[in-house]
Amino acid sequence: MHELTNFVLRHGYIVLFGFVLIEQSGIPIPALPILLVMGALTAQHQFSFLASWALCILAALIGDCLWFLLGRFRGSSILNLLCRISLEPDSCVSGAKGLFRRWGSATLLFSKFVPGLGAVAPTMAGWTRLPLLRVLAADIAGGLLWSVTYLGAGVIFRHQLEDAGNAVRRFGGSVGFLLVLLLASWIAWKSYQRRRFIRDLRVARIRPEELMELILAGEPVSIVDLRHAIELENDPARIPGAIWLDGENLDDQASAIPPDTEVILYCT
Repeated sequence: MHELTNFVLRHGYIVLFGFVLIEQSGIPIPALPILLVMGALTAQHQFSFLASWALCILAALIGDCLWFLLGRFRGSSILNLLCRISLEPDSCVSGAKGLFRRWGSATLLFSKFVPGLGAVAPTMAGWTRLPLLRVLAADIAGGLLWSVTYLGAGVIFRHQLEDAGNAVRRFGGSVGFLLVLLLASWIAWKSYQRRRFIRDLRVARIRPEELMELILAGEPVSIVDLRHAIELENDPARIPGAIWLDGENLDDQASAIPPDTEVILYCT
């Protein structure tokens, strides 16, 4: 923590602006430690809290506007790319669409607090063609809340941050090794869960050509479209004869599927 504090002291506002912009641009470099240290330094009158706050909001707004424009013009392909590089690519797209369907532009108020959602939320806003002014208002409000929370935490817990820095210096590299070990263990666990999910999914997978053969042969087949309603609004194309069901309310809608048929599910 001591080295990080000295680094922020030397470069000040440039470091704060750069780290926030990098994080909000989707690069997995966390800005939280910089925000906490900057908050602590403003409490010591090394920097201005209001200037730091304004820079955070500006950097976040620039990054979010970039994702909004990419979502407006590239839409679904950008969402799939973002989720493909996440730790849970198989549920990322549907999860993000379900969240955005429920909250709309209000998702931008809390998206920066949720890892991985900071880039997805403005992309969804662009893809769903939300009005720019509404998105900017929600995004600025979210940036205000996010930055003041962490800068304020740095102000309030500045003494604890110093104690943590002293503890790290006392224990040396063992603290860093433990943190790296915990992170690696978590990533390994998520990777194992995904491999198990994919293995189970392959058992029941059917290729489009095989489905076409069943249809042409007159086999009793029910095709169920599980895409989110927000996706159908932007891409209304469906497989002919498919039944659309809301994935979040399957239990209530299962009676729409004809009995004694082979059920084929498809989604994003």
